[in-house]
Amino acid sequence: MNVKIKRVYEPSEKKDGTRILVDRLWPRGLTKAKADVGLWLKEVAPSTELRKWFGHDPAKWAEFRARYRAELKENDEQLARLEEEIKKGAVTLVYGARDKEHNEAVVLRDFLATENSR
Repeated sequence: MNVKIKRVYEPSEKKDGTRILVDRLWPRGLTKAKADVGLWLKEVAPSTELRKWFGHDPAKWAEFRARYRAELKENDEQLARLEEEIKKGAVTLVYGARDKEHNEAVVLRDFLATENSR
């Protein structure tokens, strides 16, 4: 599986492959051209309630991961769409959060690798 993660604010590179935005909200101050996003899967992102509860608080990270993984297990349609893109070639999950260690893209990449999606 060739899935990388990267902040959407970082410049795109050829090696990124298809850049897939996995945030529910469009990143602030970024045009579509500058983001260079090939696909926006906002429905694969954490629910609004979970996102607001987490608030990017590292102290809530373990619980956030568990809750988000539970949401992912109920999201067959969006995961199937993501898997189709992965089968085509390199994919980079892009996100807007500042924290590179505690964000939904990290959980999603790990979920795809460990669950083998189903």
